[in-house]
Amino acid sequence: MPLVPEFQTLISEPREDYTLIDSGNGRKLESYGPYRFIRPELQAMWAPATDDWSADAEFVPGSDEDGGGRWYYENQAANSGWPLHWEEVSFTAQCTPFRHLGFFPDMDPVWRWMRGQLLSVTDTQAMNLFGYTGVGTLALSAAGAQMVHVDASKKSVAQARENAALSGMADRPIRWIVEDAAKFVAREVRRERRYDGILLDPPKYGRGPDGEVWRLEEDLPELIANCRKLLDENSRFLFLTVYAVRMSAMALGNLIATHFGDLPGKVEFGELAVREQARGHLLPTAIFARWSQ
Repeated sequence: MPLVPEFQTLISEPREDYTLIDSGNGRKLESYGPYRFIRPELQAMWAPATDDWSADAEFVPGSDEDGGGRWYYENQAANSGWPLHWEEVSFTAQCTPFRHLGFFPDMDPVWRWMRGQLLSVTDTQAMNLFGYTGVGTLALSAAGAQMVHVDASKKSVAQARENAALSGMADRPIRWIVEDAAKFVAREVRRERRYDGILLDPPKYGRGPDGEVWRLEEDLPELIANCRKLLDENSRFLFLTVYAVRMSAMALGNLIATHFGDLPGKVEFGELAVREQARGHLLPTAIFARWSQ
């Protein structure tokens, strides 16, 4: 029987390190630890629940569609990094020129799910592609996995290593790789490496450290095909997230099912969402597909 993808919604609930306080009129009001921020959110098409939208800073988008804009600060303390925590992981949150704050809080249910997948596995080998500032890498490392963290940005990998030190995990078995993710995975295939789990969060467009060009719609199928070659019948999962593209989660589910149909287990696809504190609305943030057994 072929793998038939099943739809799921993974929901990030309000918590101490992050809360979606309110949303509406194309914006969202969030708390990242002690600070409150307003950011644009096109999918918040409803009216806000309250008028109390006081914030420490607001990101105002530019006129282009490619994420331009700038931060405006009511509280300059929010203009520098501050510590946040997710379970055993400590990291620095900060306002970035790309409107986000150094980690993706809607990944909370993903990190918990992956840790659950690896509970029964010893000597776990896992990889985080496009690993950014490393919170996902450290979440799996704290659960006992030996990690490979790959990102083309030297600055992001440096921040990830700083977060590892903040978490008391500087000596954990983590390989920090500054390289184009597709090139690294292809080389791991030639080396006949094997992994228990792979997490990947590819951007819509990007450049590698040697000028490599990444275009999601063109390059993702080959990357998934190569990731499949690093997993076997004893592996536990592959989890793919995609942000900020006009693409269906069903398309991702079909892509994963095509490459993982020869393995036991199941394929699921769907949306990541954050639950709004004010009235419980679910705000969609990304699409995903995953294989697991």
